[in-house]
Amino acid sequence: MYDHRPTRTDTDLLGIYLNDHLAGATLGTDRARSLAESESERDPALADAVRPIAEEIAEDRADLVRIMRSLDISVRRYKIVAGRLAERAGRLKANGRFVRRSPLAPMLELELLRIGVEGKSALWRTLRRLAETDSRLDPVHLDGLLGRADRQQDTLERLRLRQITETFQPGTARAASEPSHS
Repeated sequence: MYDHRPTRTDTDLLGIYLNDHLAGATLGTDRARSLAESESERDPALADAVRPIAEEIAEDRADLVRIMRSLDISVRRYKIVAGRLAERAGRLKANGRFVRRSPLAPMLELELLRIGVEGKSALWRTLRRLAETDSRLDPVHLDGLLGRADRQQDTLERLRLRQITETFQPGTARAASEPSHS
């Protein structure tokens, strides 16, 4: 392996790429934690399954920041703020309910998280490829991050499939939308 030090233009492009992924990781961390918290009373099993993934996503985000530092790439705070604002704005979107949480919300959030983890996998694969020519990147560590992302995707897909039944089972949506008279 030879040590390819990127040119200024390469570093600028990589910096944009990594900062965009950092914004996505910020959104994903906040969204996963929010899902675990919002489902803690309604669906404790879902909350318990998502909570460790939320922590791993936060760890992956911290790993990305460490990798950026090792590559001498500055963290663009405005992109982190944009990621947080996007996550909060996503909570406001209409999904059939204005006051209460829609029964559709957990499934949509699981899908969003799964898509985010797919993007994170692409990031790790990109960095793994760059590790072939840049000694500042640790291929073994990146392989571990890829493996964790694969496990996260599998878990999120299993939860999403379970949520399809919870969301669309005949009578479930209707019963959830009717006011309780107790």
